Amino acid sequence: MNKLIELFKANRFTTISWGVTALLVVALLGSAVWWTQAGSASPATRLEPTARPDQNLPSVSMPAVATSSASSPTIPRQLQLKTIIPTDEPRLHPISYTTQGGDGLQGIAQDFNLKPNSILYSNKIPYDDPMNLKPGDVLTIPPIDGILYKWQDGDTLQKIADKFKAKPDDILNFPGNDIDLTNPQIKTGTVVMIPGGKRELIDYTPNLPTNSRVNNGSTGTSDFAGNSSCPGVVGPVDNSFGFPTLQHWISGNDYTPTHLGIDLAANANDPISAAAAGIVTMAQGGYNYGYGNVVEIDNGNGYLTVYAHLNSYTVSPCEIVQRGAIIGYAGATGNATGAHLHFEIRRNGANVNPHDYGL
Repeated sequence: MNKLIELFKANRFTTISWGVTALLVVALLGSAVWWTQAGSASPATRLEPTARPDQNLPSVSMPAVATSSASSPTIPRQLQLKTIIPTDEPRLHPISYTTQGGDGLQGIAQDFNLKPNSILYSNKIPYDDPMNLKPGDVLTIPPIDGILYKWQDGDTLQKIADKFKAKPDDILNFPGNDIDLTNPQIKTGTVVMIPGGKRELIDYTPNLPTNSRVNNGSTGTSDFAGNSSCPGVVGPVDNSFGFPTLQHWISGNDYTPTHLGIDLAANANDPISAAAAGIVTMAQGGYNYGYGNVVEIDNGNGYLTVYAHLNSYTVSPCEIVQRGAIIGYAGATGNATGAHLHFEIRRNGANVNPHDYGL
């Protein structure tokens, strides 16, 4: 025993060093065993195959997310497996649209961020008159303002640009036309977008006087006979008119050379009032060349106002009415796709723009 003690004293430093080393080795081995067992307790995330476009997304169990603590603050974020695709990408190709009851050219154009004439240019609407649209009609909606054109034999970029008052470079560079800039050849029959292009629309301006209006069955261009025998026309008016409807906005077609009035928003059976004082020269039911049930008022000083597509009317010919008096109720009779009021102002037999008179 004394020899062991003397041996320890003689090799004290070496013995302590080996003892500490042995303890460290045991601690490291123990940690490794514990870590291995802890890792095997959590199941590995199983990889799922990517779903095809026609399949629903697979249900994937996400690994647990460690919660934040005061010692390690984090910003929480909700995980999601759905990719959000931007929807404001510009449209490059024409699409089809089927008209519904109550549709008007102005409203359709606004829905697609286009000018109304761009839809007229690219569609064969009878007489270029938007009032000839009916529910169920299929319209071609161009991607931008301009005109769609089917390429013909012998066409060239310059020729077509001149024809539709456009620029050749705009046709060439529009992405939807998919033209090879190194060899800008366009095949016959290809539908090409002509940005900013336009064509001549049928203009009824030379035939605006009432006694020579075109009886084509469309509101705003056809003739109908009022009663000219009513005595004592009220007037003159002050060149301004009140709104005949409760709502003061255009719901359908605006005033154009092919639509000689404005379509004011009105629900079915909303009251319709006289825009100015006058004498009723016409209150007539029926189709009336597309006007449907219609009232005409002589407002004096050469002015007439027309109220069309009424569901019913409450006045009679030769009756005197004051501004704001109810003359009927809104409807969709005649050539109309939905309830509204087609309103016209005529001066000396010719249609004038109601917007120039405060509407």
